[in-house]
Amino acid sequence: MRENGLKVKDFVSLFNLEVLNQGSDFDSALLTVPDLNRPGLQFHSFYDYFDPCRLQVIGKAEVTYLRGLSDAQRRKCFDDLFLYDIPALVIARSLDCFPECIESAREHQKTLLRTNEVTVAFTSRTIEYLNRVLAPCVTRHGVLLDIYGEGVMITGDSGVGKSEAAIELIMRGHRLVADDAVELRRVSGRLMGSAPEVIRNYIELRGIGVINVQQLFGVRAVKNEAQLDLVVNFEPWDSEKFYDRLGIEDHYVDILDIQVPTLTIPVRPGRNLASIVEVAAMNNRHRKLGYNAAQELAQKVDARADGKL
Repeated sequence: MRENGLKVKDFVSLFNLEVLNQGSDFDSALLTVPDLNRPGLQFHSFYDYFDPCRLQVIGKAEVTYLRGLSDAQRRKCFDDLFLYDIPALVIARSLDCFPECIESAREHQKTLLRTNEVTVAFTSRTIEYLNRVLAPCVTRHGVLLDIYGEGVMITGDSGVGKSEAAIELIMRGHRLVADDAVELRRVSGRLMGSAPEVIRNYIELRGIGVINVQQLFGVRAVKNEAQLDLVVNFEPWDSEKFYDRLGIEDHYVDILDIQVPTLTIPVRPGRNLASIVEVAAMNNRHRKLGYNAAQELAQKVDARADGKL
């Protein structure tokens, strides 16, 4: 698992922010916390519960309060704030920057930014974005597809037939999210999967080579991101191994502390793997909706044995 950080200078570019003052760490400072802080309490000298790692944002409420202070009081508010190692201070609504603020930022060499967005819109958009890019992330070997709205990741040893099954599923109208390397992020209690940018939309087929799925099958055949709902593991058929034939027991795999349903599909000549994966996706959706065919059958068998049917 890796923890991500977003450089402040990249954030400025992504959100089209105006730079009022470049801090000494402008090129190296990282946003590492997916949350913001509006330092209203800090302007009242309350720093007992304050996280300096958060991006600081002031809007109309804070500016209105600061206008009622003397020049010296305003300067002290900003001096106290900039004494902490904050990544940056953002002024919302294109509000005028107090002279005391810019002077203090220059003296303490802190980054001072401005946006034309209203405070609520900016904070909401920023928190949503940071929650995604800063989410815990792992990379898994496999193929991730969107099948009937279910995010299904096919795993297994190299050469077992993952990409071949994926191509058949794409030809049936399902969508490719990632091949070979699947990046999984835990966002708001869900696992979201995507492909690394450099290999997005590409898939490798032995004997043919690398193809661009979007170019061959159109934009309907690809998807940038999907929630992971099911892991299907392909493995070579082992005649001495027992494979579950009823599906009463549920099996899970732990990914970033989230339990994901998993199935093992034995592979041997003659099996239509694409059809099996399709059925697995539909059956997984039914189970999430509360219907379990295996349990229903077991209950009917038990009832027949007890003479109730």
